[in-house]
Amino acid sequence: MKKVKNEAQLLKKALEIGLKYAEQRGYGKLDSHISQKDKVEVVYRLLVQDKQITPIPADKEDGQQLKHKLIIWISRMLPADHELLK
Repeated sequence: MKKVKNEAQLLKKALEIGLKYAEQRGYGKLDSHISQKDKVEVVYRLLVQDKQITPIPADKEDGQQLKHKLIIWISRMLPADHELLK
């Protein structure tokens, strides 16, 4: 797995946009007491279900892989000149 610049900020942005997407799809707002790990999994599963990202094989699926997949997704969604991609 290749290291990406600004991983923490990109993950935060991915969760922000992913949770807004989930709300628009009718999943409601996730409470603030839900852990980041669970939010990552919810956003990942929704994006896989909607065919926005390709799924990770079940035997290789772990928290770090899910986070990396979301970071790659958001880095492709942001404009090339976005401050987090520099």
